[in-house]
Amino acid sequence: MRFAIIGLGSFGSYLARTLYEKGHEVLVIDKDKDKVEEAKDFSTQAVWMDSADKESLKALGVQDMDVVVVSLGPEMESSILTVLYLHELEVKKILAKALSVDHGKILEAIGATEVIYPERDMAIRLAQKLSSKNVLEYLPLAENISIQEIVPPDGFIGKKLKDLDLTNRYRVQVIAVKQLVPEKIIFIPGADFVIKDSDVLVVMGEETNINELCGCKK
Repeated sequence: MRFAIIGLGSFGSYLARTLYEKGHEVLVIDKDKDKVEEAKDFSTQAVWMDSADKESLKALGVQDMDVVVVSLGPEMESSILTVLYLHELEVKKILAKALSVDHGKILEAIGATEVIYPERDMAIRLAQKLSSKNVLEYLPLAENISIQEIVPPDGFIGKKLKDLDLTNRYRVQVIAVKQLVPEKIIFIPGADFVIKDSDVLVVMGEETNINELCGCKK
């Protein structure tokens, strides 16, 4: 896939590097010349320019990218103008980093396909992990609905999934099991799967129900 990352702060740089290492075509843009020079090691093309310039964006061919991510840090005006111009250039998918809820509303109104709040989302994930000894990883899907990796409660060990009946008892679905011994992942485990103390359960459901399952209902 072809990506353009506009803004080479910490978030933009890590995102560009990761996508590039995964074999994707990555165009990076920033008006800080030093950051652009550093990014040449982890991008297909690194361009030094102000992204709040529609004609320059068009000349670079950003309209042909599969995804454009706007991550301009504290530069609210630049991010708004950049998203507006990307929308006018009919970019297929525009992800924009927001500094606040109001900033995010503006970005959505002018054409952002998706607004991201990295600091807020990371704080929520960390709080969820810290608040329960059972939660290892947390991925929000919608309001009060998430996918979580959990350590099975003691009462689950040695029991079959069908005997635990988690879907009916808690309205929580086990969508995968990460086995540590031997190391492998089982997607959609069968009803006769027996849970071991070395297993990690990947579950999906309402957060209140997952909390109850974990024995950490508040």
